[in-house]
Amino acid sequence: MSSNKGLIARIRRYVYDSSVDLKERTFMLFSGAVLVALFLAVPFGIIMREPFSATISTFIGAVFFTLYVVYAFKKKHIRTAKIVLSIILVFIFLPAMFFTNGGVEGGAPIWLLLGTLYIAMILDGPFMVVMFICEAVVMISCWVAGYYFPDLVTKYSTWGNYFDTIVALFIVSAILCVMVSFQIRLYHREEEHKNTQRLFTQTATALVSAIDAKDKYTHGHSARVAEYSKKIAELAGKTPEECEQIYYVALLHDVGKIGIPEQIINKVGRLDEDEYNIIKQHTVMGAQILQGITAYPYLSIGAHFHHERYDGRGYPDSLKGEDIPEIARIISVADSYDAMTSSRSYREPIPQQKVREEFVECSGTQFDPKFANIMIHLIDDDTKYKMKEKDVINQPTIDDVLVVGNHRDDVSTGIHIIPNAVTINVTAGPSKAGVIPKPSLILFDSLDGRYHDNEKEIKDLLYFEYCEIGFDGQVINANARNTQTRIIDSDEGGMRPGRYKIYAVRMKDHVLIRITGSDVTYGIAGKTREIIVALPDSARFSYIGFTGTDCVISDMTIERAGYPIAEDYIPRIAEEISYINVPEGDIPNIQIDGYRLVSTKGIPVRDNMSISFHTMSLPTARLVWHCPMCVIFSSDDATVHGTNYKEFALMRLDGETWKAGNDADCSLLVDRHDFAGWDAWKAANKKGYDCTINFKRDGNKVVAYTENVGISVKTTTEIKIDVDEIYVALSGDQIALTNIRITDS
Repeated sequence: MSSNKGLIARIRRYVYDSSVDLKERTFMLFSGAVLVALFLAVPFGIIMREPFSATISTFIGAVFFTLYVVYAFKKKHIRTAKIVLSIILVFIFLPAMFFTNGGVEGGAPIWLLLGTLYIAMILDGPFMVVMFICEAVVMISCWVAGYYFPDLVTKYSTWGNYFDTIVALFIVSAILCVMVSFQIRLYHREEEHKNTQRLFTQTATALVSAIDAKDKYTHGHSARVAEYSKKIAELAGKTPEECEQIYYVALLHDVGKIGIPEQIINKVGRLDEDEYNIIKQHTVMGAQILQGITAYPYLSIGAHFHHERYDGRGYPDSLKGEDIPEIARIISVADSYDAMTSSRSYREPIPQQKVREEFVECSGTQFDPKFANIMIHLIDDDTKYKMKEKDVINQPTIDDVLVVGNHRDDVSTGIHIIPNAVTINVTAGPSKAGVIPKPSLILFDSLDGRYHDNEKEIKDLLYFEYCEIGFDGQVINANARNTQTRIIDSDEGGMRPGRYKIYAVRMKDHVLIRITGSDVTYGIAGKTREIIVALPDSARFSYIGFTGTDCVISDMTIERAGYPIAEDYIPRIAEEISYINVPEGDIPNIQIDGYRLVSTKGIPVRDNMSISFHTMSLPTARLVWHCPMCVIFSSDDATVHGTNYKEFALMRLDGETWKAGNDADCSLLVDRHDFAGWDAWKAANKKGYDCTINFKRDGNKVVAYTENVGISVKTTTEIKIDVDEIYVALSGDQIALTNIRITDS
């Protein structure tokens, strides 16, 4: 008896589990009701004295249906099962019921209602419409066949037909009652859940607002940490319900700061040791506050443990490794990311590339390697740098007014110059009466896309200036290899005085800038200044910032082209710099100026295959991941990003790996047994070394292994889909790969 109650309880939990797809739950409940109906149909068939073959067929169908549904549920093939069973229902079950149960005079019309109900509640999208049409066609065909060929229909007595109709009506009504009752209960439960969730969200938001009001330096911090934590959880394969839990745990992780004195929270500058010991108590205070919410016992976990470190050197309990609750390990990564990318009283936000390097270096020490790797992947995907504090978004706005007195008193935020051309319209006028405005552009690179003239910032943010270009076409060269200016006719007519149009585009190591205006001060009316700048390399980024002398720059509008220019669009004024003009191996050498901009051709992966090559990072390389990488993939033309491209895994020689999508499972084993540190790693890559990557393949399982500069990396990739061929290609970031050779041992 107790086992039956336990089974019923498990079924109820499943049916009302909001983390399970609604159509899946409806399918399983409907299937259960139909199974009961099929097994009940067997004794009713005996009572009606239907042919023995029909009774046996019903019983066999019920057994098959049961076994198939159980199999589909265990193997998680619910979607396939819905399609298979709907086809069986429409093309086999309904015609069989029509011809063996008295046709239109028996229960067939009512059984038709069962098919219609199934299609409406279980299926969705275009397939549902198709099955409705098929059902109509099949039943009309049965009606016509039964009318013209009545001998095909098994006839019962009048009593038998009435009995079959009543039984069909009873069974279908019971199923309909179960399904409608389920939908009504589900609706009420979801409304209650929404109301409870709304109340909880409002309460949590109120607490977070109280924290934000107290700490002026971390406004919006908790909400951002909650969003980042949820993204990490999703990529870690957590269920929707688990992701929602993690979101709210992260949202309230800093609630203990309510009990910390404001003078410590809002202190300008770094905390001393005593103040730091006081602020560390916010973890314990937060846990105490949240432990009182008994309906959500998991909330206190994030508050208590989010400052624990993976190596055991955190607080408050100095837990280590997986002794730290998983939720807290996720929040620790998200919390640290937001702290680094947000403003503090003692520093500006740290550039995202520097933050990424911090996660690489601290993986396995401060952070759980699994979740640190996911955050690195999120950073790589965040090409527009949206994951940051909203009031420091690194984008110019059309409302900015730049007032420049002395030369370079102020410089606008940089606008990224890429192969997709940007067109900027601005107004430039005098900053005061009686002066001639001298607006100009600075062409530069830096990690945060901003101009810097402070020595420390220049070093920390890798600021590098190419040149300054006046609106009159004059160029002050700083580090460009060459510049060329010419005056061409303008096709821009009717521009009002002081209005300028700047067109800027880049291809590899060349930048082209055109400045058009109606100002006769520079003799620019009806003319365009075209400036070509040859950069020192193709690896650095390029930004333009507006500045000048005695000028006001305003009314800025920016438009970006939706497609890149052709490679030969900018006339070359300096030779292309190459670090691969050396003898080739089995395949051509490659120079990768930016993250995976170039890859080798695909090499079919064979068992006991090795790829050896010489690697050397480019002079501009400065970060840990400026190193070789290999990608495991499939495509029709054996090229990365080719036709029907599927990427399964990416392995970096610095010890990172990532799988793309759900088509493969990847595991990573990294050993730094003789590792001298990341500075030594970067130095070795600058100097160059010979590398070999070994491959083993067993069907769709590929193992790649390499050891370089004290880091051994072993990646195991199990591909879950059928592919014609598995390929590997070499790539990297700011690296030159030469003498590439492929051998079989």
